[in-house]
Amino acid sequence: MDKKVIKAIIPAAGLGTRMLPIARAVPKEMLPIVDRPAVSYLVEEAAKSGVTDILIITNRDKDAMEDYFDYSVEYNKKLRDTGKEALADDMKKIADMANVYFLRQKETKGLGHAVARARSFVGNEPFYVLYGDDIIFSETPVCTQLLDAYNKYGKPAVGVKAVPDELVVKYCSLKTKHLESNLYEVSDMIEKPPIEKKFSNYSILGRVLLTPEIFDILDNTAPGAGGEIQLTDAMKVVAQSSGMTAVDFEGERFDMGAKLGFLTANVKLGVKHPETGEAFKEFLKEFVKEL
Repeated sequence: MDKKVIKAIIPAAGLGTRMLPIARAVPKEMLPIVDRPAVSYLVEEAAKSGVTDILIITNRDKDAMEDYFDYSVEYNKKLRDTGKEALADDMKKIADMANVYFLRQKETKGLGHAVARARSFVGNEPFYVLYGDDIIFSETPVCTQLLDAYNKYGKPAVGVKAVPDELVVKYCSLKTKHLESNLYEVSDMIEKPPIEKKFSNYSILGRVLLTPEIFDILDNTAPGAGGEIQLTDAMKVVAQSSGMTAVDFEGERFDMGAKLGFLTANVKLGVKHPETGEAFKEFLKEFVKEL
């Protein structure tokens, strides 16, 4: 019988320096893609994949995220009093997608440190990590794609894409062996490698499915690239000892921690929005003539 994964972690404690100056006042995870904050797409993806409990790792000045996933009595009353039942129901749906919890990472010591803070939340279960910067639009949620690989091969799974050399050195590089279709065996990996030390152009982009063994490894992981505790360094131990499965996922990924990713995501989703999509398309068609 296939296993289920019902817990997920969303690390969202970064300062968002690539999105300054707006990130000083608005958490980058709360920046909108059309009319919803970026973090809501992560929660929705996890919920659609069967997750019931989600822990968002935050830091100070990110209370807006907690407010978004809470009920708003004032909005509910105002909308229903003015006959906007569908919008009121949509607002309620946001709060009911999953049980969303929050925990502060008091010091930003890296992605690995953030995940380690979730040990008591996870317990002895497999879990997803959805990187706070990475929004992926896909037919099948990427978490579900990882779950299928986990159930088939019984190993932790990572979502990957082949990226150009200039991004490999900013992300990570995986040592892979093709298994079938879009699936690969991972036997090693390196965080932010010099280009001469890369294994391949496959990098982890925003989604991983891990098992609880990672916590003991993280406890013994020394600071790595950037002086931070890197999740990649802990996953490297897993890959070298028992292996992992890489899924070259179906979907389009946007880096919401970068201005270009933010703008591109808004355009891509904007043309599909039921309220404004057609008018926005017409605007774009006329606008590109001026470029």
